[in-house]
Amino acid sequence: MNNIYITGVNGFVGTNLKKYLDSKYNCIGISRKKTVENNIFSYDDFLPNLKGDAIIHLAGKAHDTASTSSPEEYFNVNRDLTINIFKTFLESDIKDFFYFSSVKAVADTVTGVLKEDVTGEPHTPYGKSKHEAEQYLLSQVLPKGKRLFIIRPCMIHGPGNKGNLNLLYKVVEKGVPWPLAVFENQRSFLSIDNLCFLVNSLLENKGVKSGVYNFSDDETLSTNKLIYLMSQSLGRKPKLWRLNKGLIVKIACIGDRLKLPLNSERLKKLTESYVVSNDKIKFALGLEKLPVAAEEGLSVTLSSFRK
Repeated sequence: MNNIYITGVNGFVGTNLKKYLDSKYNCIGISRKKTVENNIFSYDDFLPNLKGDAIIHLAGKAHDTASTSSPEEYFNVNRDLTINIFKTFLESDIKDFFYFSSVKAVADTVTGVLKEDVTGEPHTPYGKSKHEAEQYLLSQVLPKGKRLFIIRPCMIHGPGNKGNLNLLYKVVEKGVPWPLAVFENQRSFLSIDNLCFLVNSLLENKGVKSGVYNFSDDETLSTNKLIYLMSQSLGRKPKLWRLNKGLIVKIACIGDRLKLPLNSERLKKLTESYVVSNDKIKFALGLEKLPVAAEEGLSVTLSSFRK
């Protein structure tokens, strides 16, 4: 079996992706801490002249909605670490480099449907650091036989995920009514199963060309639909309150100053529409649809929250 090197292997995506690929490849994890028994090595051991099929670069600093991180932290990890690892890739015999960027690298908000050819205009340090890493990678000349995949996933979820979906689920679980039902939106999600399937498909299909590819489920869902699915998984009726929109915005502004759970950034995340097209990756792989439907994947995730 050929080697697959996965940075950020101890994270949510890394753990699931390694498990998915372990039966087909010799997956070698790269993390801050070396764990020999788990085939995980530190960045200090990550040297040039490596041999294998691919480097999957997942390591990065996630978006901090509480805004407690300095901008330098994002650029040091999301941009500079990516550049260093990519240089290692260029000096090695490895054929494929996967950089897991984000849809937020090009658009904090979306009007219509987000496609890969959009001109990047990120506004946060997180988005800017991801965007600058992308620009560096795209500016480099690839040696013959090597491929570069810049992956822009939307909100990823699955069993074991501790992100915003989990926080929202806890609100519903406590019986607290959802006060933001007045906001009508549509959002794209990405189940961890579809993510793993797509990465494996790119590894196996050597005819797919280098490029930027969005990753998302086929269908979109509204936040109100999410509340319904969460209530359904708990065996309850959904509690959807349609309060005055202006009042909610004012409360979020107060939350910005007083560091309350509901602030403008979190309100935006919970209520905005953010639709991401996955047409390009499906066309490249000759797929009509992904194996896991959006509602199906979310049902699995929500069931794991209850357990």
